This record gives sequence, structure tokens and C-alpha cells, in this order.
Amino acid sequence: MFDLFKRDPEQRRSWSERLREGLSVSRERLSRPLAAIVGRKPLSEATLEELESALLTADVGVPATERLLADLRARWKRSGADTDSQVLLKASLTDLLRTLESPLVVGPQRPFVIMLAGVNGAGKTTSIGKLAKWLQAQGLTVLLAAGDTFRAAAREQLEIWGKRNGVHVVAQRGGGDPAAVMFDAIAAARARGVDVVLADTAGRLPTQAHLMEELKKIRRVIAKAQEGAPHETLLVLDANTGQNALAQVVAFDAALGLTGLVLTKLDGTAKGGVVAAIAGTTPVPLKFIGVGEGIDDLRPFHADEFAEALVG
Repeated sequence: MFDLFKRDPEQRRSWSERLREGLSVSRERLSRPLAAIVGRKPLSEATLEELESALLTADVGVPATERLLADLRARWKRSGADTDSQVLLKASLTDLLRTLESPLVVGPQRPFVIMLAGVNGAGKTTSIGKLAKWLQAQGLTVLLAAGDTFRAAAREQLEIWGKRNGVHVVAQRGGGDPAAVMFDAIAAARARGVDVVLADTAGRLPTQAHLMEELKKIRRVIAKAQEGAPHETLLVLDANTGQNALAQVVAFDAALGLTGLVLTKLDGTAKGGVVAAIAGTTPVPLKFIGVGEGIDDLRPFHADEFAEALVG
């Protein structure tokens, strides 16, 4: 676990370089078939049909593929047959992804409460540790609420991140009520003058009705503890789940009213096209993306740099 905190020469590279490398598997899945299609002949209705198959193979999904092809067809007709097909595709993809671009802005409320949820194994606790580091880089103080009271390992992992970032962690030993942890954490943050509370919750499947109800209860307690809270409600998604991520977005949005997404593990999957699928189907803002295990490998999502890294 302590390997997460190592800083090697790779960390000195720019974020765009790390993003491009992180998306290399997805880019190979997407761009090589596309290059073979658009590189050998000008765009035409026939090549657009081939392009459709390549996009679907890259996990872009039917709605987003249809939108991309319609936009690409319109751009092709406006610009003429000699226009670089790769440039047209990148422009179409950037415009689609721009619907997800909405940076996290910490408002004036103090403490500003960010609630995070997700299924088991999505990388939620690790994302909280990295998000705490990013917030500190913005000049904000942070407190962590260990709301996963089911697993001692989750609390211990969050405490390690807290120690690494030099932030206080509010937790209960030996289980307990996660809603009570949130209430205590917000009170502690208010007493300490802390800017942001990152509220961790236990992983759960959206099909587990009783656990989804518990999540709603946690949200209600947070609202009682702090006016207007949670000010951000983020769902952490594992990019490896591909199209299944869409069902998670729908279910957690219905339960919590999501304000944003965090997409992790993009460096370990060929399913980076799922970002386009989210934009075409469930356009909840994508606040952060993760492309590595380093403490600085979680960054705000920007459509243009993502499209550049994905298409090449």
C-alpha cells in the first residue's frame, strides 16, 4: 500500500504525457482500427459504416456512436473530402466530451462537504486520498470522514492517506453507524475551521436495496449537520467495468442526485471509450479521472486533452 506514495522520475513528466500513456491501451483499441479505416481512403458512407463498428468495439456505446457519426458526417460534408479524417474525428469527440466538462469548484460554505459513493473495488478510498492531496494543492484544508464502518481495512487505508496528507481522519472503531461518523466529522471540521470534508462511504451494489437506503440516510444526516450539504455528491467508477458503469450512474443518481463522477483505473483498461458512452447516455459531469497509482495521478477532466490522448 505504501507503494502508492512513492514518487519516481515518472512523476516529473507532465500530466498530458502521463494521460497519454495511461490511455495507451484504450488508444490502441480505438485509434489503430480507425487509422486503418480512414487512412486508406477518404471518408465516405462506406467508411463511416466501418467506423461505426470500430467505435462500438472500443466500448463507446450505441448512443454516443450515433452522435459521433452524425456530427462527423456533417463536418465531412462542410469541409470537403480532402480534410484530415483524424482531425474531424478528434473535433467531434471533443465536442461530445465537452458536455462532461465541469470543474469542481469549492464554494463559500464552510465546511464544504463532498460525499463519495461507489461499488466495491471501484477505488473510492484511494481516490479520496488523492483528492485530498489535490484540494490541499489548491490551498484548502481537508478533513476525512471514514464512513465505511463495515471494513476495518477501509478505515485503516483512509488513515494511511490521512497521515500521508497530514489531515485529520474522523472514524469509529469496531463498526458503528456511518451516519454518526458523518455528523461527528462535520462538527469537528466546523470546530477546527476546516475548508472541506471528504465523506467516504462503504462500497455497495445498486441492487442492494437496503444498502442504497442506508446511503440515502447518510445523505440526510449530512444535510442536517450542515446547511446545503452535501455540496458535491460524487460517484467513483472503475473504467474496467465499461458499459456497466452507465447502469451504476443511473442507479446512484436516482438515489443520491449525483453532481459528478470520478473515473479511475483508465490506465489498466481498453475501455476508455466509456467516457464517450457516459457523455452520450448519462451526461453527469466528469470531475476527475485517474490514470495511475501515484498520489498525483488523479486530475480534473478536460475534454480536449482527453480526446487528444485517446485518438492521438
